[in-house]
Amino acid sequence: MQVRLHTASLPAITSEVLVVPLTPEELDSEHLRTLDATLSGLVRDYLQRSGFRGKEGELLRIPTQGHLPSRDLFLAGLGKRDQVETETWRRVAGRVHKDAKVLGTRQLAWFFPPADATEATLAAVLEGTLLSGYTFDKYKSEKNTKPAVETLTLAGPTLHETPALLSALEVVQQTAAGVFLARDLVNEPASVSTPSYLAEQAVRLAKGNGIKSRILGLKQIQAARMAGLLAVARGSAEEPRFITLVYTPKGRAKKKIALVGKGLTFDSGGLSLKPAKSMETMKLDMSGGATVLGVMHVIGQLKPPVQVTAYIPATENMPSGSAQKPGDIIRYRNGKTVEVLNTDAEGRLILADALINAVADGADVIIDLATLTGACVVALGPQIAGLFSNNQDLAAALLRCSKESGEPLWQLPLVKEYKDDIKSTVADIKNTGSGSAGAIAAALFLEEFVGGVPWAHLDIAGPAFTEKDGPYTPKGGTGFGVRTLVRYVLSVE
Repeated sequence: MQVRLHTASLPAITSEVLVVPLTPEELDSEHLRTLDATLSGLVRDYLQRSGFRGKEGELLRIPTQGHLPSRDLFLAGLGKRDQVETETWRRVAGRVHKDAKVLGTRQLAWFFPPADATEATLAAVLEGTLLSGYTFDKYKSEKNTKPAVETLTLAGPTLHETPALLSALEVVQQTAAGVFLARDLVNEPASVSTPSYLAEQAVRLAKGNGIKSRILGLKQIQAARMAGLLAVARGSAEEPRFITLVYTPKGRAKKKIALVGKGLTFDSGGLSLKPAKSMETMKLDMSGGATVLGVMHVIGQLKPPVQVTAYIPATENMPSGSAQKPGDIIRYRNGKTVEVLNTDAEGRLILADALINAVADGADVIIDLATLTGACVVALGPQIAGLFSNNQDLAAALLRCSKESGEPLWQLPLVKEYKDDIKSTVADIKNTGSGSAGAIAAALFLEEFVGGVPWAHLDIAGPAFTEKDGPYTPKGGTGFGVRTLVRYVLSVE
């Protein structure tokens, strides 16, 4: 999609569809009166007949009948002015783009009065527009034949190109590509998106982007003594992979950031078998790894002044005669032993290997993402991810980036008293808790492997995959976390 910036008054904007955003307080604004006069009273007529009130999500289409250089005028409701946030613009832009696409629109323009012509607002409109255009139809016989929107014009009387604005729009465009990569990887069937497939995509991503890749196969994983990954992989005919990607900036890196993503390409539960219904969407269990690959794609394009290393343990969790059994004990490379009581609590087992590696490689900050627990979905629902951290400055930074990106996080506590729930009578710890506070128990398990390094764990089990269309997120993989982590990496000083 081509993005144009244009300094123009409202009646002079040329496009197939012209979008004018409005709050309820602005139904008698100067620019709306100007439009009404230009269209010979059509605006007032349509407003009265439609009952449009400027609520968020309302969209009123007015054919311009040749009175404007645009074919159609869209009035887009924002909701009450004091409740309009950056995410509001993102949601409304997604809805507008979908409706414009249905009309076969190739040229779409937004008008911004001076008060709204900010970098954050313009970037949010571009982001909502781009993200809402994602489709995954490669396996459908009938494709969507509607043409794509080719040009998005952002226009207003005080809108001018500045280096800061151009940079903000570039970040959005590159980040959207990372989100699409993550969505694609999650939406592929598990028989396609296998551990070896993930590794191949990682190598392809790294080429030409200033990123070094290292892929460990089964024998190398055995030599590296990655006990958790090996234990989980035992039941599958698919061999595991351990994926490492390293981006190193020119000059001295400000920080070394480790991103760890769970790459469980299909989770049957192992011998602790899931019900059939619960397996239907278990291709999503590698969403953490997909997000990390999406972030690395963006990092390779934007080249921030920090070192970023991605670690993705990739495997299936399957039942077979060779699968690990409840009651097995794993001894990790750092000497810690784990009793496996439930083979369906496998994500933490493979993440532990990656966390050990990140600590050994000297990371200053570690952030892991995983569709880890159903308990987190029970606590926070399908739209919000849980945030756990041993460092409040890191937690605060991620919460800020989450707010800016529209990917909601909610901080949950690492309750030290609950550590007793993961103590084992035959090993150091066990991989399940007492049955309550399951998301906290899982986070406390992971904390055992970070060695005091500033660390955050994002449990994205709820928002990583959606069963219904959102304003800019279609059904399926969402790419949740890519936008938040890109913002975080770019903000590190």
